[in-house]
Amino acid sequence: MTYQETLEWMFNKLPMYQRIGAAAYKADLNNTIQLLNLLDNSHMLASVFQEAGYKTGLYTSPHLRDFRERIRINGEMIPEENVVQFIDTYKEKFEAMELSFFEMTVGMAFDYFSKEKIDIAIVEVGMGGRLDSTNLITPELSVITNIDFDHMKFLGDTRAKIAYEKAGIIKPNIPVVIGETHPETEQVFIDKAKEVNSPIYFADQIFDCDKIHIESNSEQQYDVWKNSELYMEALELPLMGNYQQKNLTTVMCALDLLREKFNLSDDDIRDGIGRVIRNTHLMGRWQILNKDPLTIADTGHNVAGITEVVKQLAEMQYDKLHFVLGMVNDKDIDSVLQLLPHGAEYYFCKADIPRGLDANILAQKAFDMGLRGQVFESVSHAYRSAVNNAHFGDIVFIGGSNFTVAEVV
Repeated sequence: MTYQETLEWMFNKLPMYQRIGAAAYKADLNNTIQLLNLLDNSHMLASVFQEAGYKTGLYTSPHLRDFRERIRINGEMIPEENVVQFIDTYKEKFEAMELSFFEMTVGMAFDYFSKEKIDIAIVEVGMGGRLDSTNLITPELSVITNIDFDHMKFLGDTRAKIAYEKAGIIKPNIPVVIGETHPETEQVFIDKAKEVNSPIYFADQIFDCDKIHIESNSEQQYDVWKNSELYMEALELPLMGNYQQKNLTTVMCALDLLREKFNLSDDDIRDGIGRVIRNTHLMGRWQILNKDPLTIADTGHNVAGITEVVKQLAEMQYDKLHFVLGMVNDKDIDSVLQLLPHGAEYYFCKADIPRGLDANILAQKAFDMGLRGQVFESVSHAYRSAVNNAHFGDIVFIGGSNFTVAEVV
């Protein structure tokens, strides 16, 4: 098969949660265990290890523009021929095993990393943790960021239940970093860590990252404190979302635990954080697409993500906000819409995937919440209209789902 034919087979022949949702979810690891037997068994971290001279694999999901974004070594995407060869080699067995899209992609990543003899891999969990296909590795360190309401159909309807699923990645005697202390989840993590004898570190109880106020649309600077002592001064971060402050706190705690074993210097950390976009090609996180009019895309899509987006927009100076909005049909639509600013002009659209929420339904729900705007037949049309309608001093924002952002970045 050609590369395009290979992708079409992966996307269409086998279930893919990214496109169809619940029907693709599998609540066990049996397939992945079989797959790894067959194969012979977050971007800042990857950038720092890359700067330190390590051959660094990075596995993330979902992708925005190109499937190969999911599997990188030192920032370079897996070559098309490797994707084709992997599927050609195992296609019949994958069909017999009825592997999901995600399961085979995890297998592809691990197989590629193994053959390329990488030094270290940063592997992002797909959903939850306990039953995620990535959870069959034994890591140097486990990292759990923040816990909020997402994928509740599968992970549970309370923070404690979701935390239990996330805690499934905590391995015996392997340290774990918890990014954010929360009263509903703290004890869940402590109990799991105690059960498997894992050292546990709550990053926000050890590290503080204080933002230095500078006027810039290209970087933020932070003073980093460990146990109330200055740890690193004026650390530059090119990721512009205010929510990156929490992520940076988590990353600094993780690096502090790993730096001695991997001989990471202050310069490695400083350069890795400062060059995270250049090194890993991260897209879609408060990404500035244009400066006139100021045009921003962000993939935040649940209540926690949209809350951060709305908070940051409220801090900005602008004359009018043009909001290109597209969502998927299995999210808590009403709770997200309740958070959105009423003074904006909305451009309602549907991303080109089966899970996309019909733009007319989205517009009606938004109208019921007091939001006003027009319906467009595609994301690109909505985006072009917003940019064309915006004047100097206005802001264009694109968001609501990964898939809406993917069509414009």
